[in-house]
Amino acid sequence: MTKPVLTIVVPCYNEEEVLPETISQLQELIGIMVRDSIVDEDSKILFVDDGSRDNTWSIIHKTSLQSNYVRGLKLSRNVGHQNALLAGLFSAKDVSDCVVSVDADLQDDISVIPTFVQKFMEGNEIVYGVRNRRDSDTLFKRKSAEIFYSVMKKIGVELIFNHADFRLMSKRAIEELARFDEANLFLRGIIPLIGFPSAVVPYERKKRFAGETKYPLKKMLAFAFDGISSFSVTPIRFVLFIGMVSFFGSLLFGAYFLFLKFSGNAQTGWTSLITSIWLIGGLQLIAIGLVGEYIGKVYKETKRRPKFIVEHDPFVIQKSIRARQFEKKEDELYTIASRKLPESN
Repeated sequence: MTKPVLTIVVPCYNEEEVLPETISQLQELIGIMVRDSIVDEDSKILFVDDGSRDNTWSIIHKTSLQSNYVRGLKLSRNVGHQNALLAGLFSAKDVSDCVVSVDADLQDDISVIPTFVQKFMEGNEIVYGVRNRRDSDTLFKRKSAEIFYSVMKKIGVELIFNHADFRLMSKRAIEELARFDEANLFLRGIIPLIGFPSAVVPYERKKRFAGETKYPLKKMLAFAFDGISSFSVTPIRFVLFIGMVSFFGSLLFGAYFLFLKFSGNAQTGWTSLITSIWLIGGLQLIAIGLVGEYIGKVYKETKRRPKFIVEHDPFVIQKSIRARQFEKKEDELYTIASRKLPESN
């Protein structure tokens, strides 16, 4: 098998502090992989600017004019990490044999990317980068992550434990991913559903090189809930179960208080009454809110709005140049063949 064309996709949002170092390290890595004949010389690094408000795009654009390896894809506005990642994957798939996605903060160990490619050459169409430990995380983050993976497993969602978005996907795998035409794509749950041969490569996660994390607690919780609600109706069924338990529990309490009334031992009972009202009212509000979340997702799906809009795509230019070159070559071959045909009498 010939050397594969690799594209490394890096979503970026306000990453001007860390971006120069990220570009430097990834360029060095690609250069080494090309020199060692691990990947083809047409391999690239595609930085996706997700509507950054700082100098992120300026850095990407200037570097792309000076470097043979760096390309920049600019989105028209901020669409979120997952959609920016999709934009990079879909843009790169037509000019690549395989694509590696990695965050711009340099916490993922890029030195294992050659191992990703090796696993790909062995026949694996998806290669997952998996953290071998979480010692650098706080106790709360470790425990919350364990709870999240445990909940997802119990509701039937297949996730790769301790895997984020550091992975390799083949061109064929990305083409299959493009068939999932949902508005709420939870990639960590969707990609294992593709079902192609896969492998796991462990690595040690580093500390962020510079800048601040783009996933604070609020976004992490929203991301976790989005993952759960995108894959299962179990939460709705759970609320239904709680509602039924609460209803039958209220009947039992009602019978008990009637017994006290007829036996002459009835008390004023304001505490129990108010507690019951608040309990049932709270359960109703939770249920309505949860059902509303699902209705909201259905509402988003029915709109069929695009997940992202690309303002600048270097691979579109590259594809069009290749297409014109191919057409020109075809015309030349046709002209040569025409000259060689014998003249008819």
